[in-house]
Amino acid sequence: MINFQKFITEGVYDKHIFKAFRLAGGPGSGKSWVAKRTLEGSGMKVINSDKGLKIYAKDAGLDLERMDKFTDEEEKLKDYLRTKSKRTLQSKLKHAIDGRLGLILDSTGRDVTRIEDEARAMSHIGYNTFLIFVNTRLEIALKRNQNPDRGRPVPENIVISNWKQVQANKNKLKNLFAAGCYVEVDNDEDVEHINSQVYKAINRLKSQPVNAPLAKSWIANELAMKKYASQGKFSFFSRR
Repeated sequence: MINFQKFITEGVYDKHIFKAFRLAGGPGSGKSWVAKRTLEGSGMKVINSDKGLKIYAKDAGLDLERMDKFTDEEEKLKDYLRTKSKRTLQSKLKHAIDGRLGLILDSTGRDVTRIEDEARAMSHIGYNTFLIFVNTRLEIALKRNQNPDRGRPVPENIVISNWKQVQANKNKLKNLFAAGCYVEVDNDEDVEHINSQVYKAINRLKSQPVNAPLAKSWIANELAMKKYASQGKFSFFSRR
């Protein structure tokens, strides 16, 4: 049985309700490093397709670090697991959006069309959507790819190809988001702390009040539903 009261409470009282932060950047850019120091720990739901694929691959005994040497059968298994991961990801994203939860969407930024479609769909239901583009020079990305702490390096030609594709998309991505909703992070230097200006810029976005009429209406409606549920007026749900 679905606990509707718990679902309502989690959504409407989420500190960062109706906010979605998209992280984009090439391989070795340090998106996870930036997210950890600016967004994670705030209670927002993290949606990361790469992590899902890695979990499924590990369970299946498929070593993604030797992707460039996959047999035909291993390549088919990888494609199947990627499709499965994407389906799971879309399900998680749907449930999070149904609750209007604050979101951290981690991606490379190669698929501009998908990012645009998701941002438009979320804006239409009242979300404030933001993009944090984490930028590095190619030589830095290649150097970080060789860092043993990151695991087995990705083939250099793939790093170069992905880096070029993301860089080619940077202005397109910037133009997708409203003025003031885009933050670019220069992450060439390996430092311990995030740049204070970047930290303040992202914090300002995190602190923005809910302002879309649809979002305000949804919150008011959910609070009313919670009030009625606490009075036992939605007891028919428990009989389903």
